[in-house]
Amino acid sequence: MPIKLDQRPVISVGDTDVASIDYTDYLDSDELLTGTPTVAEVTTTHLTITNKAVNTAEVRILERDVAIGKAVQFKVSGQHVNTEYSIRVTVSTDASRTAVRDAILRAV
Repeated sequence: MPIKLDQRPVISVGDTDVASIDYTDYLDSDELLTGTPTVAEVTTTHLTITNKAVNTAEVRILERDVAIGKAVQFKVSGQHVNTEYSIRVTVSTDASRTAVRDAILRAV
């Protein structure tokens, strides 16, 4: 069973936005995410998820600067009002590990 992330970001109906997930605490200090992550909605078929990638520039997530190769980002759209979505993210590392996380996204 994947780890369910504590954060519950909120998105408005009609928004197209980029979601970012910080893996810094999962990774060893010199370990990086690699390849193209798999990102899939597991609760409905509402969402369109595109541009799935490991970050290639430093990003700020939840008031924290996240180094290159330590986060997954993807674009999301198509959400319905008052719906909570579970999005499963699977990514590999350069240490031959795989991380599976469920991110929860609420639409209002």
